[in-house]
Amino acid sequence: MSESADKTKIEMGNKTDNKTVEVSSVGVTRNDVLVVLATYNERENIVQMVEQIFANAPDVDILVVDDNSPDGTGDWVEENCRVDSRLKLLRRSGKLGLGTAILDAMRYAIVNDYKYLINMDADLSHSPKYIPSLRAKSLEGGYDVVIGSRYIPGGGVEGWAFSRRWMSYLVNLGAKFLLGLKTQDNSGAFRCYKVDTLKSLDMDKFISRGYSFCEEVLFRLKKKNATFAETPIIFVDRQRGYSKINKKEAINAVLIFLRLGIFGP
Repeated sequence: MSESADKTKIEMGNKTDNKTVEVSSVGVTRNDVLVVLATYNERENIVQMVEQIFANAPDVDILVVDDNSPDGTGDWVEENCRVDSRLKLLRRSGKLGLGTAILDAMRYAIVNDYKYLINMDADLSHSPKYIPSLRAKSLEGGYDVVIGSRYIPGGGVEGWAFSRRWMSYLVNLGAKFLLGLKTQDNSGAFRCYKVDTLKSLDMDKFISRGYSFCEEVLFRLKKKNATFAETPIIFVDRQRGYSKINKKEAINAVLIFLRLGIFGP
């Protein structure tokens, strides 16, 4: 385990609801960009996802934040960490939620001096072929956040039922109305963050544990005068495994938007 991984283990262990976090990697960090994959039972997808990321962006590191998946997702990553220093594992003790997984990844990126953090879904619904366009938009425009957007010209969704499209529309409408967000796709998780900007956030104040984190982090960054841009992507519904989002998550998201909109960050 590298020196930076040891340092991160201490930092994470004090932040994640008093749960143990283990970080596995070899070698030292050599790249400026950290791609984050939060996983729970993604063994069917993780191999192809990692391969495609490195095929499209060989000069990035990948951090898999795994919530102790029973299907062995974390075990596969840990085994392959030993042979590729670009691949790293942050293994948590249980299913703690998407929001806390991304927060732990953000802390890892800050501690290990990355310049950019790219967050993606691990189920292949976010194609790694879009990584170069997110990076280019971030570098050329100097934006704090670049969103891989389904809802601007050139973007779209494939494979969703009408009910899922409608739920996404309502969540995004709620985020715009209640949180004052101007971007078109506020619920999508495919994003490139400038790590220096993430340092301005008080990560202990986040209230979202699940999917509403995607909107909450934009809201908190907006309050810090962060700059935003969007670049089009086509979102393709997962082909293997099952989605973790449901109507309960959508309702909880709107309640959190109300709380943030009324009481502030």
